[in-house]
Amino acid sequence: MSRKIKLLLISIFLDGIGMLSFVISGIGEFSDIIWAPLAAYITLKMFKGTLGKVGSIISFIEESGVFGTDFFPTFTLLWIYKYLIQKESD
Repeated sequence: MSRKIKLLLISIFLDGIGMLSFVISGIGEFSDIIWAPLAAYITLKMFKGTLGKVGSIISFIEESGVFGTDFFPTFTLLWIYKYLIQKESD
């Protein structure tokens, strides 16, 4: 399996973790407090360079639930940007 596909699967999995706050009632806001900075850090490590830096800020804001954005699949969208829009290869 290529690194590109592994990164996609990891991205989908991490977006799923972020969506758990919707599934398990009562822990949503509390889990976002923990998950937002962790997701930002993971984004920074997964997507290097400017994309990782900008993506980590977006990920933190999105996972914090600011502006009602907690439902965007940020990791997957960054993967789409990196591999389908920029057409980067590994």
